[in-house]
Amino acid sequence: MNLNINLKKNVFLMFALALGILTSCDDEVGNGNGLTATNVDAAFTITPVAGAVNTYLLTAQTKGVIGSKWNTGDGAYSGKMNETINLPDAGTYTITHTAIGAGGATGTASQQIVVATTDPLKGNLVQGGSFETAADQAKWTVLNLSANGSAFWSYANKSATIHSPGGWAQEGIYQAIDVIKDKEYTIDMLVSSPSGSDETWFEVYAGTSAPASGVEYKDNKVMGLSTWDGCAKDAFSGKLSTVGCVKNDKTGTVSNVVKFAQSGKIYLLIRSGGNTFTKDGITVTKIELRGK
Repeated sequence: MNLNINLKKNVFLMFALALGILTSCDDEVGNGNGLTATNVDAAFTITPVAGAVNTYLLTAQTKGVIGSKWNTGDGAYSGKMNETINLPDAGTYTITHTAIGAGGATGTASQQIVVATTDPLKGNLVQGGSFETAADQAKWTVLNLSANGSAFWSYANKSATIHSPGGWAQEGIYQAIDVIKDKEYTIDMLVSSPSGSDETWFEVYAGTSAPASGVEYKDNKVMGLSTWDGCAKDAFSGKLSTVGCVKNDKTGTVSNVVKFAQSGKIYLLIRSGGNTFTKDGITVTKIELRGK
């Protein structure tokens, strides 16, 4: 009888040990500590999409690849291995694919796309949105909102940065843009700061009323950052449509889509400030307003 009990115990221990070994192996692969791919091939092809203006299909080779990240010039993002992109503005674009293999190994590959003409329906209506030259910067008008001028915008490295000493000091910039009645548009831009803030906002408006010096602009808030709503508390970098958390006045949701009741002039305005503002400022570039 004791022999049978001991035999059963030994069988159980051997089974448990084997199961533990298998589980350990599975965990290691799942956590990237087991089998790790080498020489991950990030090769991809670019194919124009028939019937679609300035639209391209990026197709990654799939052997040994379990995930893809793409960068069309605005920062890397997680995408599909068959990714469709739209490049509405004329120019030369470098497309970079980061292929992810087993164990978290990666490989990268890049190709260029030359876009000959701007899409007449989706071209960027913003002028000087990258602040590259003095002429670009002159397209923007400063809206003075702080009585002592302590908050201010500076231009460098193809971007604009809002600085504030805190204490609710704020400042704005804007430009007038002509739009068409009932047409849908999208607004976006790249925003970044290497440090977070407290009691801080960065808001984007598209209103029909003209901005006035010393008067806080509040006409048709579209999107933005707000520490009260949970973003910009820590360092951030990316498209405002992705990293922002401010709700659109018209939709009541986080959305960068706008539509206007009349054709004519609207004012694209950025207003930012706060009580405990990031010491590094908030930087913006590649501002765009496009037809959908």
